[in-house]
Amino acid sequence: MLILGVSAFFHDAAACVVRDGLIVAAAQEERFTRKKHDPRFPSNAIRYCLAAAGATIDDVDHIGFYEKPHLKFERIVASYSTFFPKGFATFREAIPSWLESKFALPSVMRRHLVELSPSQGDVMKWDGRFIFSEHHAAHAASAFYPSPFSEAAILTVDGVGEWATTTLADGTLDDRRVPRIEFLSELRYPASLGMLYAAFTSYLGFKVNSGEYKVMGLAPYGTARHTSLILEKLLELRDDGSFELNMDYFSFPYDWTMTRQAFADLFSLEPRSPETLLTEEHFDIAASLQEATNIVVSRIAKHLHAVTGRRKLCMAGGVALNCVTNGVVWRDGPFEDIWIQPAAGDAGGAVGVALYIWHDVLSERRVMRSKRGNDLMQGALLGPAFETGEIRAILDSRGIRYTELSDDDVPRVAAEMLASEQIVGWFQGRMEFGPRALGARSILGDPRSPGMQKAMNLKIKYRESFRPFAPSVLRERTADWFELDGRETSQLGRPGEGYDSPYMLLVAPVKADKCFPMSVEEQQLFGIEKLNVVRGVIPACTHVDYSARVQTVDDETNSRYYRLIKAFAERTGTPVILNTSFNVRGEPIVCTPEDALNCFLGTDIDALFMENILVRKSDIPDSMRLNYTKAFSPD
Repeated sequence: MLILGVSAFFHDAAACVVRDGLIVAAAQEERFTRKKHDPRFPSNAIRYCLAAAGATIDDVDHIGFYEKPHLKFERIVASYSTFFPKGFATFREAIPSWLESKFALPSVMRRHLVELSPSQGDVMKWDGRFIFSEHHAAHAASAFYPSPFSEAAILTVDGVGEWATTTLADGTLDDRRVPRIEFLSELRYPASLGMLYAAFTSYLGFKVNSGEYKVMGLAPYGTARHTSLILEKLLELRDDGSFELNMDYFSFPYDWTMTRQAFADLFSLEPRSPETLLTEEHFDIAASLQEATNIVVSRIAKHLHAVTGRRKLCMAGGVALNCVTNGVVWRDGPFEDIWIQPAAGDAGGAVGVALYIWHDVLSERRVMRSKRGNDLMQGALLGPAFETGEIRAILDSRGIRYTELSDDDVPRVAAEMLASEQIVGWFQGRMEFGPRALGARSILGDPRSPGMQKAMNLKIKYRESFRPFAPSVLRERTADWFELDGRETSQLGRPGEGYDSPYMLLVAPVKADKCFPMSVEEQQLFGIEKLNVVRGVIPACTHVDYSARVQTVDDETNSRYYRLIKAFAERTGTPVILNTSFNVRGEPIVCTPEDALNCFLGTDIDALFMENILVRKSDIPDSMRLNYTKAFSPD
């Protein structure tokens, strides 16, 4: 049984192929088109996923889409009607393209899929079944079905699907060991935590659906002095975590602008224009928003635990990418285990709808767990891979000098370069699915270097200097470096080793003995000035609040990356390396060797490891280097 899942077609389109309950491949369209968050029909992603399955579109039994367009259209029309005549111009501008591309989605999908059919001709011969799940049903399926849990509470939180913005559900296995999801309650639009966060993102001068993680990274530079104002004025929060937004402050249901003038008046600050100076007030607003988000999600999680009695929690939806909030839920909440879908946003809906069809529609059992890790996501390493021979041919065609290394030499040589503070491009194995680079398409650095964060942001990533970087740590050494404690009853945590965070979706404090206290003078600094304070033995990965977005790495899930970190530990005594995504600002994570090579040639990356091939920047003549900063617009 071959199932194709498709998501988005609005933002961050993606595809996934599931065969007999196992995820074969998944990828986002942006990686192939090089257009960040590409919303177009994911023809290239589908083509890759089918090739990875050794199949064509004619072999597919079911095609699923991750939401129901008619219900979404109902919500859009109802929202504009409620606020009419406000937003009529916006409605008139948006509705024709929406009707053309999404309302008649089956015919639109058939039109695109004709190109992928080996039968050729103008009519698609495929006679399978189109299946549409609700948006949050796909999110919930992506959270529970691939998880390592046989029963769990399920929480999905995002901007909006059709009507739902937050759902609470219970996941179990029936007598036949078929997993089932029972939805218990939901919040409906416009009561949306995702829209609240997006409104603040826009207000702070960042791009909605792209810049939310910047706001999260900005928050530790400020003081959460507006939290009470947000909770008292902008939303009515109940004891169970449910809430209503005060729409006197918001315009997102009917206008491209998300906030009204009353919103700016509330904070006595006009909206920030993109790329302008960030002030202490901006930092404080970001900090307050983050704290309010933590409070709301924690309250929902505690209510969900009380209702279900489950010891384990699964999460998905765009808000589940807020790793700060996830860390708070994990540390302070009642759940013993937490598993978060690595592609928690809309892209992950492709996985969700495919598994929804397998389990909910076809009533098939869950397959055995993957050999790679504890879940069925296979470390999120579900994208294309390239052989050394392919890479060699590309370099030869461009006349670029390189060295071919043995399997043992790759991690050893890379570790030596990192230890000497060189910046390394790391292109290995299958590309990651989701927004995080997890050691397959990564740029790596020495976390011990005080200047590494600033240098990498400004000279490699071409982005704001305040943005933090994540540490990748050997799983068995997690407890020595981060406050991610393993619990004896936990499937994911191992006593003495710390809790697993393989998908970089939990923020945790750095261990106190790895931190340096701030002097009196340093404590008086504010905003970006805090960036230059050396806070511990891994300053490049220690954020200004002494936290870190942790990725734990084990030998089974990503062997070569694990061996690199281990070689670095043997050389330096530090089982941690700095990991950021292999891209520059405004560009998707690299997919192909050509993508990686172009990024390498256009930045100050010192060395590029592609499978067993090493390319040194010192061997590249100036005539071959690219002016990469002009290629991409700010995001």
